[in-house]
Amino acid sequence: MAVAVRGGRAGSGGGSVLRSFFSYRIFVSAMFTLLFFVTISVLFSSHPPHNKVVETTGNAYVQRTFLAWQSDPLKTRLELINNQASNHIALVNAYASYARKLKLDISKQLKMFDDLATNFSDLQLKPIYRTALFESDGQVDEDVLRQFEKEVKDKIKIARLMIVESKESYDNQLKIQKLKDTIFAVNELLLKAKKNGAFASLIAAKSTPKSLHCLAMRLMEERIAHPEKYEDEEPKPEFEDPSLYHYAIFSDNVIAISVVVNSVVKNAEEPWKHVFHIVTDRMNFAATKVWFKMRPLQGGAHIEINVVDNFKFLNPSYAPVLRQLESANLQKFYFETRAENATKDVNNMKFRNPKFLLMLNHLRFYLPELYPKLHKILFLDDDVVVQKDLTALWKIDMDGKVNAAVDTCFGSFHRFSEYLNFSHPLIKEKFNPRACAWAFGMNLFDLDAWRQEKSTEQYHYWQNLNEDRSLWKLGTLPAGLITFYSTTKSLDKSWHVVGLGINPSISMEEIDKAAVIHFSGDMKPWLDIAMNHYKHLWTKYVDNEMEFVQMCNFGM
Repeated sequence: MAVAVRGGRAGSGGGSVLRSFFSYRIFVSAMFTLLFFVTISVLFSSHPPHNKVVETTGNAYVQRTFLAWQSDPLKTRLELINNQASNHIALVNAYASYARKLKLDISKQLKMFDDLATNFSDLQLKPIYRTALFESDGQVDEDVLRQFEKEVKDKIKIARLMIVESKESYDNQLKIQKLKDTIFAVNELLLKAKKNGAFASLIAAKSTPKSLHCLAMRLMEERIAHPEKYEDEEPKPEFEDPSLYHYAIFSDNVIAISVVVNSVVKNAEEPWKHVFHIVTDRMNFAATKVWFKMRPLQGGAHIEINVVDNFKFLNPSYAPVLRQLESANLQKFYFETRAENATKDVNNMKFRNPKFLLMLNHLRFYLPELYPKLHKILFLDDDVVVQKDLTALWKIDMDGKVNAAVDTCFGSFHRFSEYLNFSHPLIKEKFNPRACAWAFGMNLFDLDAWRQEKSTEQYHYWQNLNEDRSLWKLGTLPAGLITFYSTTKSLDKSWHVVGLGINPSISMEEIDKAAVIHFSGDMKPWLDIAMNHYKHLWTKYVDNEMEFVQMCNFGM
């Protein structure tokens, strides 16, 4: 009996508290709504003249707003206040809607608890139990007691289930713990999504697009079908003429090479004085030769196409990169096919790309040996577009420096500390972590100064020390920063604008002023993931009249 009475009181007391809480929430919501309506009424009644009816619909409203903005700044302010008030009314109404839902839920719970408390009270008032158990002075009937006990336990079971189900609404600690669990679960999902996204982005950026593979196959098919058209030619004397303007482009991407060359030629004032030295790998050598045989350069420009395997001095006994590729540890790092190698560290996944150790990428450190009769050469990456005549670069006084490049640092970004491991004592001793980094992509090299400074030997020294990747991760930029640390001349930033493959906020004004724009980053212009507002700067130099480009559906 005591249980029934306490249950009934608890039920009615809980209902009273819930009703009071809900009434307070509804009262606050109603007051906010009323306050904003009064604000709007005051604003609209105080500014417009009393003798003028203002249209507020259709074209008349747009016209009135525009004219008001021109004639009276206060009316513009009025519109702003009106919009703010409207937004807050919508917000208050949203809370009111939630409060109504809350009221409905609480009302259901209140009715359930009230009914349960009533059931407990009614149970002891049943005539059979009242007569046999509570009002009898004789011995308690065991069968009736057993039946009463069964019904009470059934009610208690239902009450416990309801309390467990409703506890979350009233137990703040439980709410806090559930919120923490939810935040943790969402954070885990976010990290997993980031990891998967980075991995997918890496695959999209580094894989060979179907269209590019198709182009290479079509060019090879043409080479096999008509071998007589593509016989090797004798080297031209222009290839070694130091009085001409020489360019070095090292790439395995046929369409990218053609865009770089076309952009230089089309913007050159005297294209017949420009010589292009193309080096590619064995797989794309024939395709590259077929392309430029089918689409010869305009304006009398000259082009030499070679394959990296033809430079016999580049062997493991001389080039540290080739020797390191034979290392078992390095092969395990790059080529072991285990999932954790690809996804364990999202930030460093790109450094596990074996392309960083390909000789084609490190060929830039052997320019004096590749072209022994030249004095200067302009190195261009395959993801650049030239927008102006570049011959003025050859007239720049290099001040005895080896490398002329554009600095990329700003504030604390793109400093040496980002590329080198300054926890290593040798790096800490030799270099300044605040030194400004520069960009590979458009670099004028004084080959005579290079030979005098013995820069290739410097590169070999540091590359040998970094076999365990303790000085820097990988790639050619850290090696270049070290090799040309004290022998780099800074160029005006208008010569080379970088980041069109990673930074969507570069202004078109800055791009238009640039002599060379560089699609550095993962979103290369020949990929589907390229940024559309920059892509046209590259596609306008694609030779769309070339039949294989049309057949391979580059989607230009």
